Amino acid sequence: MECISIFDMLKIGVGPSSSHTLGPWRAAERWINHLKKENLFSEITSVKVDLYGSLSLTGKGHATDLAIILGLAGADPEYIPTEEITPLISKIKAAKQLKFGNNFRINFNPINDIIFNKEFLPFHSNAIKFTGFNNTTEISADTYYSIGGGFVVREELIHAKENIAIFKTFPFSIQKATELEFYCKQEQLKISEIVLENERSLRSDEEIDFEIQRIWDTMLESMYNGCHTEGMLPGGLKVRRRAFDMHQKLKGDRIYNNPNEWLRAIRNTEVKFREILKWVSCFALSVNEVNASLGRVVTAPTNGSAGVIPAVLMYYLVIENHEATFEHIKQFLLVASEIGSLFKKGATISAAMGGCQAEIGVSAAMAAGALTELLGGSPEKVLMASEIAMEHHLGLTCDPIGGLVQVPCIERNAMGAIKAINAAELALESDNLHAKVPLDKVISSMWETAKDMNSKYKETSEGGLAVGVNLSDC
Repeated sequence: MECISIFDMLKIGVGPSSSHTLGPWRAAERWINHLKKENLFSEITSVKVDLYGSLSLTGKGHATDLAIILGLAGADPEYIPTEEITPLISKIKAAKQLKFGNNFRINFNPINDIIFNKEFLPFHSNAIKFTGFNNTTEISADTYYSIGGGFVVREELIHAKENIAIFKTFPFSIQKATELEFYCKQEQLKISEIVLENERSLRSDEEIDFEIQRIWDTMLESMYNGCHTEGMLPGGLKVRRRAFDMHQKLKGDRIYNNPNEWLRAIRNTEVKFREILKWVSCFALSVNEVNASLGRVVTAPTNGSAGVIPAVLMYYLVIENHEATFEHIKQFLLVASEIGSLFKKGATISAAMGGCQAEIGVSAAMAAGALTELLGGSPEKVLMASEIAMEHHLGLTCDPIGGLVQVPCIERNAMGAIKAINAAELALESDNLHAKVPLDKVISSMWETAKDMNSKYKETSEGGLAVGVNLSDC
């Protein structure tokens, strides 16, 4: 039984993509650790990297090459100051050298040593192969797959027991929504309480709270930074940031000095329906504008959909409950992570495998379920809200213009957040006994839809808006 922690589903990393940026970054780290384990690390004098499938087709727009450089250089995506990324990349490109694993220098010219191959490898469309040389002799070759949400698997271990590090024994082993609902009834616990018991089998309460607080701090900071940064996004599309202007109009003359003071200050703004829509959209846009700028966000469950969950949680904190505490934030994130894990186990959270339904659709389902529990909904209503949110994202394609996580990706986060709130309200006002579509059925339908979807709509920039709108049009 696959046991996925909240900290597997919600990872801190650098944008713009969890599968195309964070995944390859972590794959480079994994390869270096493998070299050290095999006593080959110190023997490496040069490196070649091959990208395949979606990683190749949209890698430039997703900064895959930059992530690989940073991973090979030993930088940590959770902690590297984001303002140091561009200078470090420029230095490596100019010198045609990098400090391998932050240990010793090797020759590395990204132009020649990162190769974009258009063909797809069998296991997954996001494939990356690292080859290490000692002078001209190949001494290591390893292929990794970035399978969505920053999850990475090594090809050699796909079918081997050694790869099953995440397969542990949880007190409540859950593969399907029906099993989650069963445990809630049996134990008379909320979904968040079931998830917390599972987390306690891996970590202490202190560790859980510390990491959840770090996740929330990162989410809040990304919203704050996005709302206070103006200008154009990088990448050539000339996309103007919108969160700044929206925020300026919404906040009025309120004064604050940091993200937490900001949260308290904006609780006193106008709460008419249009203003609520604008605030939720502003929160979502702000996160994904930060993400598009190689900023730090939380995969939720991916970087491309990183704005939905923070936006809906902020809606609860700013609009619904001004007395909310860390415990409410913790409850929300525990539920959201469990809903996300159901989709990962039963379908996919990779746009390269399932289109945007696997990112925005899943994030909306996660947020809808989490909000429903905070608003007093039963486990059955939580699952119903998640189902409603996904049902109305089925078939959503991933067709980023120019391979950039900007158009239509940033706006889709705002739409996903609004749908999540609406789904929660519909579930709360419905009789779940009369629900026609259970969550497990919509998850399996999503997977079947993903398998039927043409590959040009799966993060390849070969269909839809990506070919309907040219860079020259922008």
